[in-house]
Parts: sequence; structure tokens; C-alpha cells
Amino acid sequence: MTRSIHVFRSPDRFVAGTVGQPGDRTFYLQAVHDERVVSVILEKQQVAVLAERIAALLLEINRRFGTPVPPETAEVEDLSPLITPVDAEFRVGTMGLGWDSEAETVVVELLAVSETEFDASVVLDDAEDGPDAVRVFLTPESAREFAARSNRVISAGRPPCPLCDEPLDPAGHICVRTNGYRRGMLAESDDDAEF
Repeated sequence: MTRSIHVFRSPDRFVAGTVGQPGDRTFYLQAVHDERVVSVILEKQQVAVLAERIAALLLEINRRFGTPVPPETAEVEDLSPLITPVDAEFRVGTMGLGWDSEAETVVVELLAVSETEFDASVVLDDAEDGPDAVRVFLTPESAREFAARSNRVISAGRPPCPLCDEPLDPAGHICVRTNGYRRGMLAESDDDAEF
């Protein structure tokens, strides 16, 4: 079966987003051009790694080629939710990242999880054999915006425990650093202790 490659050379939008409540969120990447919308599902860690690698790639592009890149920013212009309904084309297994020096664009490729092994050379290639893919070309400004929004989406989940850094649940949190006690329980037992 021939693979399907969704190519977005100048997307109107390429964003990370979620569906669901903190603690039970599903992460998506969504590429949009005119009426065409393609969404893929992936893990929170994959979104974090992609945002981190894009930031590192932009620094390297500036260092190597002298290409001006926008400064890192925490501000995000596009705060709109994902376009619904969110129907994932596939679950992302492998991600590729590159620089097209002729077009001066960052190239992001997202490949579907595959039951069969494939040669890594299919990443950022139009080979007929291999997993389905989404390939997006981003200006340095769009890439920086994608990374900033991705970091914001990731941090919008449950706050971390100040002791163990695991996510705090609204129903409570038994912290491994307090030996299984809740913070309130530990403080009460310290007051009653006899020495």
C-alpha cells in the first residue's frame, strides 16, 4: 500500500493543542491550509521534545548560516483552540526535523506508528514505502511561534508537586518524598510526636 504524505508548504496554522481535562488530556498537532485540516495524535513528551528541538535548530541555523531568527518569547498570538471535530489521521511514532536552506524554512515531519520496521531514510523523503506522514514547512517566525504555543499547552496541565515534581491531582496527591503521607497528615503527626 502506498503511503500517504500530507504536505503543507505554507500552512495558515500549525499548532499543538489538547482535548480533555488536565490529567486526562490527549495531545494533537494540527496543520491547516485554507479548508484543509490534518490532525495527528501524539504524547505530551513528544510535543515537548519537538518544541525544544525547534528552539535548538533555530539557534544552530543562526550560528551556521547567519539566518536571522526571531528571539525566544513566551507570548503566543494564536490562542484559539483546535479546529473541531479533531479526527486524527494517525498516531505519531517518529518525528523528523530539518532546515531547507533554499526556502529558508524549518521542515517538520511526523510519521505514523508502524508495525513494520522501515529505513530511517524515509524521514523527509517521498519514498513510496514507509509510514504515512505529515510534512510541514515553517518560516523561522512560525517555528518559534509553534514552540512557544507548545510550551504553553504543556504547562497548562496539572501543576507539579513542589517536592517530587509529579503532577498534582485535584483529588489529592500522595507524594513519594513524604513516604506516602499527605503533607497535611505529616504536619499533624509532627505536632503530636513525643521525644
